[in-house]
Amino acid sequence: MRSRAIGLVLGFAADRVLGDPARHHPVAAFGQVAVALERRVWADDRRTGIAYAAALVGSTAAAGATADRATAHHPLVRTLLTATATWAVLGGRSLGREARRVQAHLARDDLPAARQQLTHLVGRDPSHLDAGEISRATVESVAENTSDAVVAPLLAGAVGGIGGLLAYRAANTLDAMVGHRSERHREFGWASARLDDVLNLAPARLSALLAAVLAPVVAGRPADAFEAWTRDARRHPSPNAGPVEASFAGALGVQLGGTNVYGTRVEHRPTLGDGRPARPADITRAVRLADLVSLGALAVSAGLAARPSRRRHPR
Repeated sequence: MRSRAIGLVLGFAADRVLGDPARHHPVAAFGQVAVALERRVWADDRRTGIAYAAALVGSTAAAGATADRATAHHPLVRTLLTATATWAVLGGRSLGREARRVQAHLARDDLPAARQQLTHLVGRDPSHLDAGEISRATVESVAENTSDAVVAPLLAGAVGGIGGLLAYRAANTLDAMVGHRSERHREFGWASARLDDVLNLAPARLSALLAAVLAPVVAGRPADAFEAWTRDARRHPSPNAGPVEASFAGALGVQLGGTNVYGTRVEHRPTLGDGRPARPADITRAVRLADLVSLGALAVSAGLAARPSRRRHPR
């Protein structure tokens, strides 16, 4: 179990130092396989979508579990494999880098560049967003994706080892690919979206808790973060993005939520928090809070992974 904990720490450090692999990213390769399979099996019904998600996530989990079992008596190899898998599935450095690039464009009053950069973080239409709305969208993305791309995979690795790491990233990738409410994926992607919701229930709430506790490092108050979380999170359309975004809003003293445009679809989301509108400088604060939330999640996950296993002894 200690090799799992050390592997998580090393993989986290690799992500922070190296970022995502520049070429041949395994998540991109998985996405290509998922696209090819969707083309072959797609049907406008939930049953097919369930089989699709089960096949892709199940096979990925099985591959990881096999690697765990094969290295059971080789702790150094298991540590290295766990570290490699952790590095491959985390996205903390990339998230912070993209957010800071948006902030840099805003600092130069280059709205067209900031809007273009924002497309790397969110799926909404940024063409008519001003500096405040771009800042809000970026802070929301940093909050939600800290939970999805850092906290959740770390917890999955702590509980499930290499198999947990790979299975979580597979499920999260499928949600991004087919879990949205497009006409094509409304039924087919239902299972992928619901699986991702279930897997993120605990990580989202840990992320919200850590953001609230760590609010003072960004000149915020834990009480404000807890109040925004408990009052506003339930109004968000996502059961998991709601707690994280609301807690970040309270910790940063800003107001998130509002009207978002996704192509031809317009969503009027309730506001989260009761602070002032987000500003470009809040992006830097959000990234700092996200980095500390990530470190807190690493400590929790490493502690879980290092816990002594209970073995039954014959009587």
